[in-house]
Amino acid sequence: MKPETGQKAPVFEGLDQNGKSIKLDDFKGSKLILYFYPKDNTPGCTAESCDLRDNYRMWLGKGYKVVGVSPDSQKSHQKFIEKYNLPFPLIADTERKIIKDFGAWGVKKMYGKEYEGLLRTTFIIDEEGKIEEIFSKVKTKEHTNQILEAIG
Repeated sequence: MKPETGQKAPVFEGLDQNGKSIKLDDFKGSKLILYFYPKDNTPGCTAESCDLRDNYRMWLGKGYKVVGVSPDSQKSHQKFIEKYNLPFPLIADTERKIIKDFGAWGVKKMYGKEYEGLLRTTFIIDEEGKIEEIFSKVKTKEHTNQILEAIG
């Protein structure tokens, strides 16, 4: 079941690229941009991550933290962060627990074939842990503007 706007975000805990635990409670009192992306070092995921990186100071200034989640390993995340100087943590959800709890796993289609995979999705979570916005049609190169338009 996919969470909806206005609901409490699913409680999560995962390990980032350095093996450090990150959980929803860490962000009480801050707003959170929690973005789910399919794979490190792929064109769309790189564009999306770099767009958030390029606007990171602005997000911090508005009281937002940024965290990425994908099924990639910690080692893959470390290389991705180093290569693109990403200033925020990436959770290695290799078991796909957080991904599934947020409804970001499902049937995809490519070249007429159906398969299961990560559904690129971003959740904006408020200071109380409630979901303010959900983006399921992410514009990877303009994700910051897309979020800004929605949150006013």
